[in-house]
Amino acid sequence: MTKKDFRERIGQLLEEDISGLSTWEEKISYVRQVLVELDKEHGYNESNKGKSWSDDELRLILQLPPTKENIMKLARAFKRGYGSIEQIYRWAAEDKKTVQQKRPNDAFIQQIKRIATEVGWRAT
Repeated sequence: MTKKDFRERIGQLLEEDISGLSTWEEKISYVRQVLVELDKEHGYNESNKGKSWSDDELRLILQLPPTKENIMKLARAFKRGYGSIEQIYRWAAEDKKTVQQKRPNDAFIQQIKRIATEVGWRAT
């Protein structure tokens, strides 16, 4: 199949009626969701999984909104697991009191909270 053929087939699919999706924007949003899911299933290089995070890496993550698309891009860029990026967002959004109760001495979470405060996360 050529790129042109591929593009035409995608265009034809997007012209089809899809139950629950009435506008072009809804269709495109759904396609993006499907692409992220397929990308996760397909697999990618996770060679940095389990290694420590730098402040700069966390800073970049926490300056972007936690969308599925951004999480997938960041996971690929940093060669990390998708779930690890999600967890960074969760810990950044966690209330400080809860962090103190759940993991008071966790250096990584303290690093996340410090960077989250630095970049202006409201939940910190």
